[in-house]
Amino acid sequence: MKQFIQILVLCIGIPMGAGAQTFTQRLQKPVAGQGSVTIHQSDSIDMLVNTTVLTPKSTTTTTKTTSTSSSSSHSSASSVSSASSKSTTTPLVAETPDTTATSTQKILRGQKVMGYRVQAFAGGNSRKDRQQAEQVRNNIKSHYPNVPVYVHFYSPRWICRVGNYRTYEEAHQMLVSLRALGFEQATIVKGKITVAY
Repeated sequence: MKQFIQILVLCIGIPMGAGAQTFTQRLQKPVAGQGSVTIHQSDSIDMLVNTTVLTPKSTTTTTKTTSTSSSSSHSSASSVSSASSKSTTTPLVAETPDTTATSTQKILRGQKVMGYRVQAFAGGNSRKDRQQAEQVRNNIKSHYPNVPVYVHFYSPRWICRVGNYRTYEEAHQMLVSLRALGFEQATIVKGKITVAY
């Protein structure tokens, strides 16, 4: 019984190991009745796409596997030497963008709360109205470059709204400024705004 289980485990494990492919190899694999995919990319992009960074030791192992599979398209000596020199820097490159991207996304995305915006333009649903909304946005951005300005299509019209204000008083100050610029129909609207964490 023990031998049967060991043989079964080996029979299942061998095809799994033999079928291990990189992402780009799976894409380029010919499938009957479907088109073919050809990928042309540098070795550094191939390493970024096809390796998983768990520890520096496992990165070196997967990099060598990747570099030998890519050596058929390039000279084997240059690709192996470039891959081995890049394998030590891969963990640093892979870890650095993740931390900065996460913090940047939090700042850009922010948190949605109830607040106020100043609606500077509300048009119809035509292309001309969209262009007018974008012109209003560009005009406001030229006067207030640090204030967020949003152009959205809320059915059935294109609108341009300014700012993310938690209080009505803050929104009222912007309303007065926009009316001084010539946006006489500007109004304060209540809704969800985006604030930094």
